[in-house]
This record gives sequence, C-alpha cells and structure tokens, in this order.
Amino acid sequence: MLSTLVITLFGADRPGLVEATAARVAAHGGNWLESRLLHLGGHFAGIVRVEVEASRAAELRQALLQPDPLGLTVVVHEAESSPRVATDKAPATLEVVGHDRPGIIRALSHALAAHHVNVEELTTERTNAPMTGEPIFQARASLSFPPGLDPSTVRIDLEKIAGDLMVDIRFTQK
Repeated sequence: MLSTLVITLFGADRPGLVEATAARVAAHGGNWLESRLLHLGGHFAGIVRVEVEASRAAELRQALLQPDPLGLTVVVHEAESSPRVATDKAPATLEVVGHDRPGIIRALSHALAAHHVNVEELTTERTNAPMTGEPIFQARASLSFPPGLDPSTVRIDLEKIAGDLMVDIRFTQK
C-alpha cells in the first residue's frame, strides 16, 4: 500500500535546493509525482506530492523534517488518496490582464467563492507594459465548477467585476 505526502518548501533561493529534497525523497524510496517550484522575491517556494510505501512514510517524513543544511523550512502533510470531486461541467480557464492595483485577486476570488467554484491553479505576475513601462497585472486560473452550476452565470459576474476593476478577462471553457 502506498502513502501520499504533500511537502511544502520555503527558504532563501540558492542552487541545490531541489536536488537536496529529491535526494531525501529517493533515499527513502519515495516517488516524486508532481510539483510546483519557483523563485519568488528572492526566495524559493514549492509544493511537492510524493508517493512512498506506507511502511516507509514515517521514515521519509522524519528525514524531510530534519534540519536542512541549506536552510529550507519544510512542512509535510499526509494526503488522502481520494479521487477528485466530480463536476458536471468541463473545467474553465480565466485569464486577467490590466493595470496593476490592489484588490484584483480579492474581488475575482470572492466572486468565484460565492459560486463555490474551485480554483485549481492560479498563476499571477506583475510586469511592465512594453511602450509605457506602467505596471501590468496578469493572472491565469484553472477553475472547476460544482454540479448544477451554469458557467455562464460565473462569466456574467466576472465580466461585471472586470468592468469595475478596469481589467480585461477571458473566460474559456475547455
């Protein structure tokens, strides 16, 4: 029987952080399944999902939680192996572009939460506009809907908010 561990990592960015984590996982028989790792504001942040034989899960957890010589803060969670919640609608993608200002994600996520829409993945960044150099906010989210919810209802609410925030949105259903 297999156990699934979800590992979060955080620390000052430097070479070798991924290798050090991967070495600990491999040394204890773990299989690296998926991850999101990135450099963010001078720091390294990541989340990793691994599988390991149930008989070795505690051993791997202990190894990951040992003080890290590279200074990573590590948190390990045992994940349930339950299947994803069924939805009756295809997932959708939300893309947002506009002048940067506080509150964009709060307003959009509030509307999504009001409809019980799950944000499965969210990527955001602030860049400079090519001609003017003004700060531009960009976001991309993968969404899933609860059974019975018509995605066009969500689209209408998001378009109203986009007008208020003065951002462009693109909402596409897969």
